[in-house]
Amino acid sequence: MREGLRRVALEFCPKTGERLGMARSTLQDRYARIQKLGLQAANQLQAFVSADTERPLLKQLAEEVGEAAQDIAALLLSGTWRTPADEVDRRIAQLMQGQHLGEFGVDPFGYAPESLRVMVPILDFLHRVWFRAECFDLNRVPNGRVLLIANHSGQLPFDGAVIASAMLLEHEPPRMPRTMVEKFATALPGFGDLVYRSGSVTGLPDNCRRLLENDECVLVFPEGARGISKPFHERYRMTAFGHGFMRLALETHTPIVPIAVVGAEEQTINIFDFKLLAKILHTPSLAITPLMPFIGPLAMLPSPVKYRIYFGEPLTFEGDPNDDEAVIAPKVAVVRNAIQVMMERGLRERRGYFV
Repeated sequence: MREGLRRVALEFCPKTGERLGMARSTLQDRYARIQKLGLQAANQLQAFVSADTERPLLKQLAEEVGEAAQDIAALLLSGTWRTPADEVDRRIAQLMQGQHLGEFGVDPFGYAPESLRVMVPILDFLHRVWFRAECFDLNRVPNGRVLLIANHSGQLPFDGAVIASAMLLEHEPPRMPRTMVEKFATALPGFGDLVYRSGSVTGLPDNCRRLLENDECVLVFPEGARGISKPFHERYRMTAFGHGFMRLALETHTPIVPIAVVGAEEQTINIFDFKLLAKILHTPSLAITPLMPFIGPLAMLPSPVKYRIYFGEPLTFEGDPNDDEAVIAPKVAVVRNAIQVMMERGLRERRGYFV
């Protein structure tokens, strides 16, 4: 019947008939896209559930979550996860000795070490309770100027927060990495000021250069938004690295410490990226997770996976920072490969996702 109406419309009103045909084609295309997304999500979940394990995955996950819950409860009840007040005072006092702080304890980028005092309980909780992070070879990070280069994942940048907490709360002497962040993060109302006061800066080459010339410790994620927003089926597959960090390392004669973060990939399961809505909200990506239809934006909060952070040996490079990409690329590959090796080590060594 509908086909007959369409033929009548084409005969007596060609324009209306043409519009009906276009609308029908558009609906068919959208339906096909929805089907394709649904199949992709089903395939991802099926691959996850049918992973090669010695016991059923759902049973394994249930046991891991139970063990993680017991550990978290024990930590919260004991209170041992909190950094003692006198230790916080000591570490903040050492940060305040920075030679580039003004008379009010603030540097030209807005970084105020004293303001980190209110951040310590949050970093303590994330680092020692929620993610129960283990750091390996943290002492490899040298004093003076240094670039920390890490893989990026997890939809929200909790990996950066945990690396920063390790440097602030466990490294001797304490250091606060100056993280390079996307422009959209510093533009968020109320959040931008917090970003600057905690030491982060907009990820521009000039900003990074100035910080390195001031002998700062700078944390860079060369994958950028591409890395943090990977779909779940691409976990632990690093995307292409930008080359800017290597040019700056060559220009400022800065050693590079590669860092591999294992665990963040599973904190939020990204079924697919809702690019249209992300564009409307002016964000690099917007992950759709399995729980989002039920609990909305709360589904973006990370699950209590266990983090393992591996710090590699410092790498030094020589050469002209203005060389062609073909010359810079092999140097970048050395750093990327070092991270890949540590990442594979972490995947071999871990017992599970939550323990």
